[in-house]
Amino acid sequence: MELYFKLTLSYQDFLPYYQGLADKVEVRERQGRILWINGRHFRRFLTENGIHGQFKLVLDDKGQFVSLEQL
Repeated sequence: MELYFKLTLSYQDFLPYYQGLADKVEVRERQGRILWINGRHFRRFLTENGIHGQFKLVLDDKGQFVSLEQL
């Protein structure tokens, strides 16, 4: 299953996830469903400006994380 969403987080807003103090990032995918994604999956997308962009989340048949990519 592929789910698409937009995420805009400042560096300061993402810092608790990067530090492991917060766990799940809440996003709304294009179809309106709310997703909770472990913040560790976003670490590689963090810049000094935060995280900004369109993303594709891939889940397996059981709904488990497979991959996350920035489009």
